[in-house]
Formats: sequence, C-alpha cells, structure tokens
Amino acid sequence: MEFTINNKTSKIPLIGLGTPILLVLILAMMTLPVPTIVLDILFSFNITLALIVILVTVYTSKPLEFAAFPTVLLIATLLRLALNVASTRVVLLNGHTGPGAAGSVIESFGAVVVGGNYAVGLVVFAILVIINFVVVTKGAGRISEVSARFTLDAMPGKQMAIDADLNAGLLTQDEAKARRQEVSSEADFYGAMDGASKFVRGDAIAGLLILFINIIGGIAIGMTQHDLDFGTAMQYYALLTIGDGLVAQIPALLLSTAAAIMVTRQNTSEDVGEQVMSQLFSSPKALTVAASVIGLLGIIPGMPHFAFLTIAVAAGAGAWHLKQKQEEEKQQLVEDNASPTTTKPVQSETKELSWDDVQPVDPVGLEVGYRLIPLVDQAQDGTLMGRIKGVRKKLSQELGFLMPSVHIRDNLDLAPNAYKIMLMGVTVGEAEIHPDRDLAINPGQVFGEVQGIKGKDPAFGLEAVWIEKNMKDQAQSLGYTVVDASTVVATHLSQILQEHAHELLGHEEVEQLLKMLSQSAPKLVENLVPETLSLGVLVKVLQNLLQEHVPIRDLRTIAETLAEYASRSQDTGVLTAAARISLSRMIVQNLNAGGDEISVITLEPTLEQILLQSTQVGGDESVGIEPGLAERLQKSLQEVAQRQEIRGETPVLLTAPTLRAMLARFARFGIPNLHVLSYQEIPDSKQVKIIATVGQ
Repeated sequence: MEFTINNKTSKIPLIGLGTPILLVLILAMMTLPVPTIVLDILFSFNITLALIVILVTVYTSKPLEFAAFPTVLLIATLLRLALNVASTRVVLLNGHTGPGAAGSVIESFGAVVVGGNYAVGLVVFAILVIINFVVVTKGAGRISEVSARFTLDAMPGKQMAIDADLNAGLLTQDEAKARRQEVSSEADFYGAMDGASKFVRGDAIAGLLILFINIIGGIAIGMTQHDLDFGTAMQYYALLTIGDGLVAQIPALLLSTAAAIMVTRQNTSEDVGEQVMSQLFSSPKALTVAASVIGLLGIIPGMPHFAFLTIAVAAGAGAWHLKQKQEEEKQQLVEDNASPTTTKPVQSETKELSWDDVQPVDPVGLEVGYRLIPLVDQAQDGTLMGRIKGVRKKLSQELGFLMPSVHIRDNLDLAPNAYKIMLMGVTVGEAEIHPDRDLAINPGQVFGEVQGIKGKDPAFGLEAVWIEKNMKDQAQSLGYTVVDASTVVATHLSQILQEHAHELLGHEEVEQLLKMLSQSAPKLVENLVPETLSLGVLVKVLQNLLQEHVPIRDLRTIAETLAEYASRSQDTGVLTAAARISLSRMIVQNLNAGGDEISVITLEPTLEQILLQSTQVGGDESVGIEPGLAERLQKSLQEVAQRQEIRGETPVLLTAPTLRAMLARFARFGIPNLHVLSYQEIPDSKQVKIIATVGQ
C-alpha cells in the first residue's frame, strides 16, 4: 500500500494493518448489523484463535518468547465481547423464528452440546462460568499480581548481579546490555499480565450478565412483540442465548487457561509438556505406590474392577520401565567414568634426572578441592573455565597487556570445598565455597534476611549467605546480589589479578608490547630502547604505573614521555611521575567518569609543609612519617574517605607533586580505596572542589 505526502511516496506493509483492521471490525460489530454467515465465520475464527493462543503458551519455553500475550489477550477479549453484542442483536431481532435464527454455530452449540435442553444448557453454562471465574481466572489473577510485585522487587538485585558479572569479565558490554533489557522486559511483561488478568476476570462477569439479560429480554420481546407463549419463548430464546454463551465461554476458558499457564511456568529451556513428563513421571517409587493403591481399590467388591485394574497395570508397567531406564543410565555412567587399568612394564633402570624434571613456577595458579572439580570440568558442564577466560580478556583489555594463563589443578590436601589462588607459587587468596548453592551478597542495604549458610564474599569481604538455588528470586527481591559459585571464584581471581597486575608484567611481556608498538611507531621504539632507556628501567616504570592502578593501554604516550624525560633523569620514580602527568586525563576519567568537577581531599598547609621538609631532608625514597603523626593522619584520611564513599564518590587526595609518591605508598597499605593525585595531574578541563581538609 502506498500514500503520497508532499509529492513523496511511502509504503505501509499490509501485515502491519492487521491489528487496526481488526479493531475497526470490532467497532463495526458493536454498532452495525452482522449477517449470520459472517457471525458463523467470526465465531469459528474466535475459537481457532483461542486454540492457537493456548497451544503457543504450551510450546513456549520462556514467557518472554510470547511477550505479545497481554495484547493478544486484550484484543481477543474485545473480539469476543463484540461478537456477544452482535449475536445479541441477531437473537433479539430474529429469535422468534426458531433455533437457527443466529447462525449455524450458535444453533449447533445449543442443540448438540446441551442436547437441545435449555435446562441442561443453563447448568453447563453455570459450571463453565464457575470454573472460569472462580478457579482459573481468580488464581491466574492472583499469581499475576504476586509475580509482578516480586519481579519489580527483584530488579535491583538482578541489575547488581549483571553489573557484578560485567565487572568480573564474565559478560561483554553488549551481553550486559541485552541482559538488562531482558530484566526490564520481564518486569514490563508481568506488569502487563497483571493488568490483562483483570480483563479476563471482567469478561467472565460480562458473559454471565449477558446471559441473563438475553434470556429476560428475549422472553419479553417474544411474548409482547411476537405473541409467543412463555414455553415457546423460553425454548427459543433460552437455547439461542445458551448457545451464544457457550460459543463465547469456551474460548474465554481457553484464554484464561493460557494466561494461567503463562504466569505459572518457569524460565527453562523446556516447554510445558517436557517439564511435566520430566518431573511428574520421573519417580518409579511414586508410580509404584500409586499402582498399588489403585490395584487394592480395584479388587474391592463393588468397585469398577476393569477401570481400576487397567490403570494399576499401566502405572506399574510405567514404574518398571522407568526403573529399568534409570538402572541403564546409572550403569552407563559408571562405565564412562571407569578408567581402564593398564599395566606398565617394570623398567630395569631408573631414569637419570635432568633439567626437564625441574618444573617452572606457574605465574597464576588455581587449586581446587575435589568437590569443586565439576566447576572446572567442561565434560560436567563446568562454567568456571569460560569465566576465567572472560576475566583474562577483560583485564587484558583494561590494563593493556596480556594476562597469563591460569593453571588449574586439583589438590587433595585442600578441604573438599576449598580453593586457593597462587601467584608465582605463593598463595595470595583462598576461600571455601558451596558449588551446589548460590551466594547472596549483602551490598549494604537489604530488606530482610534469607536462610542459608552464613559467610563472606571472598573478593571484597562483604557479608553474604550461601542459599539454595531455588531461593535466588526471593533473595534478589530483598536486595541481595546473587551469584553462583563459579562467579564467586572468577570475581575473586579478577580482584587478585588487578591488585597484583604489576607482578605479572615482566621483560617478556614488555618486549611483546614494544613489538606491537613498533608496527605503528617504529622510530619511537628504536630510539627509546635501548638507546635512551634500558629495558629494565622501562619495565620498572610500567610496573609502577600498574601498581598505582594506572592502565598502560596508551603505551605510545608513555613511550613518548619517557623518551622526552630520559635525558634529564634515569630515576624510575621521576619517570613514573612524568608518565602519570601525561596520562592525567585517563587517570582522572577513571576516577570521575562524568562531570567537569572533581571532589578532592587536601592537607592543611602546616601539615603539608612538615611533610615537604621531611622529604627534602631524607629524600623521597627514604622519608618516613613520625609514628604518632602517621597514626593520626591515617585515621583522619580513613574517616574522610569513608564519608566520600557513602556519598557515592571516589576518595581522592590532592597534594604537592613531591609528596604524591610517598603518600600513595602510605595510603596503599592503610587506605587502599584512597587515590592520591598531584596538582599537576588535574587536567585543565576539570574544576577542583575541596570537600575536606586534613590536618595534624
């Protein structure tokens, strides 16, 4: 279809006109007379639509795969009500002519379904209304309401879990964006389902009221306008009205059931049928007991022996088949896990030792207890290997050099649930986890407690609880950040690798960085190493930057700065300070991503003067702070830094250039969350806002 505006032709896809055309037809049915043949077609379409909707809900694996369900439910409800209005008009106008006055579909439901007996029809219709209104619709509405509330309450926890996975390198930016969109869509869906359930409930009430109105109105019209006696009028109009009600009520019951299925299903990769078969009929013991009970009832005199005993035999056969199948699977698993025993010939001579027997130390190692082996075994669907790869990729991109591989091995000397992380063969982190549970981390503000095994987050020391996996949604709704055991280990590893990144950068890694830089700036690399600086000095400067959490991604800027300053000094401290000034925009951006203003803490001039005099006397590397002064300074800085963190800002101490390195080392061991900058490291585009001044 095309239309022209200002001599420009645009096209509208015909498929996009389906919903507007349907809404116009609904309005027309409510206001204009509809021929009976059209009514038959529309009633058949209504029943077909209801069947399609309920089958789609049954075969949908996740609710969000049918996110248009609330809208479809609303349109189907409006269509059914419009058909009720149109059929009511036909019944009241032509009902005196007989049961076929409103079309073949209504006549068939009135004659075949209830046998042409309006008393039976009233009872059947009442039962359908009770089932639909009291049971299905009421239950589905309650579940929709609760699901919407808990989904909204769980959104903050789910968002924090996504952020935690993103920070741990388990997700890319695009994957995190898609996960956030999924969480938002899920909340919108359940909110819409809560509202749509009210339409279904109102539709059930409307169907009941329309029935009584049509019967009373039809009898009155038949007796007063068409001179029918009460019995004949009751026979004609009651059958037509009941047929009309059944034609509308059966699709209504199907859609109500579809809504109930949609809000009661779980987010799994299986459809409803697969879930029922895999969970309801998975226990041979349950089928055996059921077969025994039904069999005992079947042999009692007076009971329906054939029906009960047939069901008992079928249940018993099913139990036997399930048990045989489980035994075969168990035997197959034992055979797969069994390792063949091989006999090695006894060597007559002992092999001489060589340098091959001296194993090098792994830069990064992870040892796990035997219960944690499934986490790293991909044959058992272990996800830890993939997450560690994600951590390495994320840190390599952020810091600017390739993170070494993590050598994973099992250690029977560890506790079954324990693991430890090692750098250069030395343990730098260890913890115990529960692989069959999730860790609910208290981020600082939660709205209740969850039951489980109390513990701490290994990476950051936050209070946490190991909960059952089925309690994840409940914990998230209370404000906890919930992660699985693999994520706990990966996050702990990520935090340790970030803290010790400077220890993982060596001569080989720097050689590779220079080789990559030489592809874009060959002359710079040629003049820098070894003509201007030795490789060892360059390695030390890069290690200093990493130790102060400054990425070395911009290696070209670092190299140009070192090439400029190397003629003045070969001191690594001086060169590091110069490199920091060149990277000041990146440093400040990492501390204060947005805004033109950066909040800082400063030292009182008197205190700063004392520290400057100490530096001049002892030199930057050998200066020490008097113990009493150091204790007071550390306490004051901790209090100010904590207040700034509570406000959601990164604590930054701004000081003189000659004091920056000393105070950075001082803060590193006592206040690790405090970042120390010099006056020269503040870009001209940033304004400084002093929020606190620390004195003696």
